[in-house]
Amino acid sequence: GCHGTGEMTAVKSPVSCNVSVVRLPKKGMSVSLDATPEQLAALACAHHLLEAKAFHVDLVVSPWKRDGVAVSGRVEGDIVQECIVTLDPVEAHVDERISAVFIPKGSKLDRFEKLSGGEMILDPEGPDSPESFSGTSIDVGALAEEFFALGIDPYPRKEGIEPGATADVEEGSQTSGTLAEKLAALQRKS
Repeated sequence: GCHGTGEMTAVKSPVSCNVSVVRLPKKGMSVSLDATPEQLAALACAHHLLEAKAFHVDLVVSPWKRDGVAVSGRVEGDIVQECIVTLDPVEAHVDERISAVFIPKGSKLDRFEKLSGGEMILDPEGPDSPESFSGTSIDVGALAEEFFALGIDPYPRKEGIEPGATADVEEGSQTSGTLAEKLAALQRKS
């Protein structure tokens, strides 16, 4: 079950996966991650899904500049959400590209960014701004979960349901018939 204690600060990601970033190979280190059934249940709970069927991550963790770390790859998942109109289960596939840069807390890169007012120019397609990390490892699972969350449709709908539809209009119910008749009557008048 979901136990919301209201403490969001130190909540570990259900798919937490710490990767040591000490002495990373130049060409990067591959990391793959598949969520276990327990992790999937926790993910579903954390993101208000009816079910998380699959969560798969493929990443490359590589050195960036002098002491930073770049993480790139993709996260895919199969989820079941509740249609906001009919409340029926809606299956969805999440597929997001992951791209992030981490720099150690207190590193020269970190200070440089603060000095220049955040004008650190990365490639325009790249991540927004470097995140800092402390210690010798990065939680790539939590990072993947952030991108996974971005790929979840906040307004899931069953196929064939129009965006304007609301839960009280059932397909083929009385309302649609009378509406059609009214429209036909209007057209006959003109």
